[in-house]
Amino acid sequence: MTNRNDSAPPRTRTGLALALGAAVLLSGCATTANPKDPFEKFNRAMFSFNDSVDRVALKPAATAYKNVTPTFVQTGVNNFFGNLTDLWSSLNNFAQLKGQDGLNDFMRFAVNSTLGLVGVLDIATPAGMRKHNEDFGQTLGFWGVPSGPYLMLPLLGPSTVRDAGALPADWWGDPWTHLNDVDWRTGGIVLRAVDQRASVLDASNLLEDAALDRYEFIRDGYMQRRSSKVLDTDKAQERADKVHEKLEKVQEKVESKLGVKLGPKPAPEDGADESATAPEPGSAPNNPPVPAPVSSEPARK
Repeated sequence: MTNRNDSAPPRTRTGLALALGAAVLLSGCATTANPKDPFEKFNRAMFSFNDSVDRVALKPAATAYKNVTPTFVQTGVNNFFGNLTDLWSSLNNFAQLKGQDGLNDFMRFAVNSTLGLVGVLDIATPAGMRKHNEDFGQTLGFWGVPSGPYLMLPLLGPSTVRDAGALPADWWGDPWTHLNDVDWRTGGIVLRAVDQRASVLDASNLLEDAALDRYEFIRDGYMQRRSSKVLDTDKAQERADKVHEKLEKVQEKVESKLGVKLGPKPAPEDGADESATAPEPGSAPNNPPVPAPVSSEPARK
C-alpha cells in the first residue's frame, strides 16, 4: 500500500546528515592535536549518546534476539539483507574499474535471489563467489577523495567526513529503502540493526570489560579498516597467496618431470620453511668456515 509519507525516512536521514555536517562546521570544536580527529570533543559527545542508546535499547534487544531466535533464522535474516547489499556493491566495483569483482557481486545477487530463496540461503559463497561489500565512500576514495577527519554520527556510529557525505548515495543504493510499504520498510530497518548488533555482542562485551579508552580503540580500528578497504590491502594479500600457490604447483610439476628435487618450495615472507635449513641425511653440514684463531702476542719481525 502506498503512503504519501513513503519517502520520508530517506529524506529525514539526508536532512540529518546535512544538519550534522553544518553543526560540525559551525561547532568550532577543534580542540585536539590529533589531525585525524579535530572534532574529538563533538565525537566523544556523540559516542556517549550512542553508547547510552545502545545500553538502554539496542543491546538488550539484540541480546534477546540472539537468545530467543533460532540460529538458522538469524543466519537467514543476515543472508537476506546481505544479499541486498551485493547489487550496490557490484555497481561500486564497476565504478572503481574492478570489472571482475563487479561481475562477481552481480552473479552473487542473481544466484542467491533465485536459487537461494530471495537471499535467505547463501549459495554463492560455497560456489566460490567471494563477497566484497563495496560502498560509495570506497568509490570516492578510489578516485582520490580524501577521507577527511573522523566523525561519529548519531545512531549510525563511526564514519568520516567523506563517508558521511556518501551516505545519501548508499541509502539510495539500498533496495530496501525503495520499498513502498512504510511498516515493512521500517520493520526491516529495525530488524537489520538488531541483527547486526547481535552479531557483534561477544566482541562488544570483551571491549567493555577491557581497561582501555573505548572511544580511541573504536576510532583507530575504524580508520585503519576503512583505509585497508579503500586501498584493497586484504585483496593484495589474497593475490600474493594465490601467486605463492601457483609457484608451488609449477615447482611440483618440474620436479616430477625431471625426477629431481629442486630444493625448498617458495615460502611467504612471514613464514619460515624449516626444510630449507635442515641438511639431508648423509650430506655434509653447510656451515660457514670457522676463522683461524688470532694470537694475542705481537707479530715477530
